[in-house]
Amino acid sequence: MTDTAGLVRAPSRSEYCVIACAEAWRGNGEVLASPMGLIPSLGARLARHTFAPDLLLTDGEALLVGPGGEVEGWLPYRRHLTMVTGGRRHVMMGASQLDRYGNQNISCIGDWSRPARQLLGVRGAPVNTLNNPVSYWVPRHSPRVFVEKVDMVSGVGYDRAAGARFHRIPRVVTNLGVLDFETPDRSMRLASLHPGVTVDEVREATGFPLHAGGGRVPCTREPTAGELRLIRDVLDPDGRRDREIGAPAR
Repeated sequence: MTDTAGLVRAPSRSEYCVIACAEAWRGNGEVLASPMGLIPSLGARLARHTFAPDLLLTDGEALLVGPGGEVEGWLPYRRHLTMVTGGRRHVMMGASQLDRYGNQNISCIGDWSRPARQLLGVRGAPVNTLNNPVSYWVPRHSPRVFVEKVDMVSGVGYDRAAGARFHRIPRVVTNLGVLDFETPDRSMRLASLHPGVTVDEVREATGFPLHAGGGRVPCTREPTAGELRLIRDVLDPDGRRDREIGAPAR
């Protein structure tokens, strides 16, 4: 955690991503966190360790676990489904494509009747997005992901979710910054930039016009010294977080 001079090493890009993911669960209370991917998982565990002590974590099967993996309870599938359909879960999923209204594609690239590439399929994305809050994690922000129109709607965006009681997309975290939908028409907005990233860089990596507050975009919150210690010494001492965004090894 410290350099040769005994000073705390400055936060890396991947650590800003962990913090940005953790913030997705701030203020959620006792809900089930369902992070998909390493950095979202580190974010959920960091949130539980610090500002979200009521957050529920699972082993991905049938157990409720603590931030260190210790067993805290049992979560049978029927109870899990009750939480899913009642808005008591907050998922952070990946996305092969996202459009300006938060429609997500993880199914195929190209015409669905004869796709150029077959992906995961829609899986649980429609149920997730219509029944509980869903955020997204994109480790490499590019125009191939952020597209004008998704090839197939897997997760439902704001323009398609009229009447869905629990539909909400709190944030999209990428290796460049944080995006949300806090605009009058619920289209995507650049909410914060990770250090060293410019508004122009994000716009060039996005395949549709992006709201950016007149170009005055704040920086993503910096991790505290305590949060850095947890990330580096407790949650991810092997530094796997850097590899998820393609950062150089330190």
